Amino acid sequence: MRVAIVTHVVRHNDGQGRVNYEIARAALEENISVTLVASHVAPELLANPRVRWVPIRIGRGWPSNLLRQQVFALKSALWLKKHRDEYDVLHVNGFISWAHADVNTAHFVHGGWFASPYYPFGLAKGPWSAYQFVYTAINSRLERWAYRRSRMVTAVSQKVAAEIRNTGVPAQKVGVIYNGVDTETFAAALGDRRKFGLPQDAFLLLFVGDLRTPRKNLGTVLQALTRLPQHVHIAVAGYLPGSPYPDEARALKIESRVHFLGLVKEMPALMHSVDAFVFPSRYEAMSLSLLEAMAAGLPVVTARTAGGAEIITTECGIVLDDPDDAAALANAIAGLAGDDRTRCAMGAAASRLARDFGWSRMAMQYIALYRQMAGAKGELPARTNSTLAPAQFASNEGAKQS
Repeated sequence: MRVAIVTHVVRHNDGQGRVNYEIARAALEENISVTLVASHVAPELLANPRVRWVPIRIGRGWPSNLLRQQVFALKSALWLKKHRDEYDVLHVNGFISWAHADVNTAHFVHGGWFASPYYPFGLAKGPWSAYQFVYTAINSRLERWAYRRSRMVTAVSQKVAAEIRNTGVPAQKVGVIYNGVDTETFAAALGDRRKFGLPQDAFLLLFVGDLRTPRKNLGTVLQALTRLPQHVHIAVAGYLPGSPYPDEARALKIESRVHFLGLVKEMPALMHSVDAFVFPSRYEAMSLSLLEAMAAGLPVVTARTAGGAEIITTECGIVLDDPDDAAALANAIAGLAGDDRTRCAMGAAASRLARDFGWSRMAMQYIALYRQMAGAKGELPARTNSTLAPAQFASNEGAKQS
């Protein structure tokens, strides 16, 4: 079997890129030939003779992500059309190419974020906000086109699957394959607060995410921190230039309790250096950092608006109804900070649950789906509604909270 995967990057230190990296690795172990239509591919994959890389070069002259993504979509579609007889199954990720796909993985639903009551952008709120509004609106329409024209759509959570069905995609075309996590690495790491410049005697929270957007919701976490005792601190990992949150921490007079670490390469060690993971994202599909925190044995405090919340049980975390409720968030954190026994029990339960979400299990679910797609091609019209039911997806639905 020959599989073509279209994604911007294929590497282990990128969210969507890591998912496709693990799929490619598993496919190669199954003697499947892999064509990677991407701008960047990890060198260790290119060393395999069954890997073919089709580099999609964008150039530096395009002034926005919206335009750069269109260049990628057009260039990839032209190559795929020209070389259609060189692959059996085409796997894309959202709207990334104008080609019609066999498998389309939804890592994010712009339409779901656009319809969210927490969506903050608008045309009358300044140039940057107007651009974000236009970007989301256009991508909502493009991804709807892409999902409707794909033979099968794999959502990374049940939340995402519901949002895709709401766009008009038939339910029989939509299934769920949860993202994976490197359970062994995150479980075995050793913490070292000194390495990260963190206080030894504080109760430490961890927040990981994009610090330039309000969607991840660090602002509400900072508000909650003002309601908590002085020994509760937070470590913040994420790209810092352009972030408003250092100024916000100073305005709230909690800057000494907020430790901005920038991008962190040794995330397993950092996660073993803290006491709990806090992530009340206003919109999330399925956070890799949430799975990593669970694998590291951290209790999780999140919100129902985060896709990963659907797998969190009361034994391993706390799920808030409203991501912007700073008082409820503070109460949840205070409960963990004041009860070591409960916190440790939650962390152990989180670690056990994370074992159901290993990378190899995720990758083999995709490979099983590839084989279904390749085997069904002689029976189904190409690029039309598949008769394969969502139940035929191998999924982790049994791990969800009942």
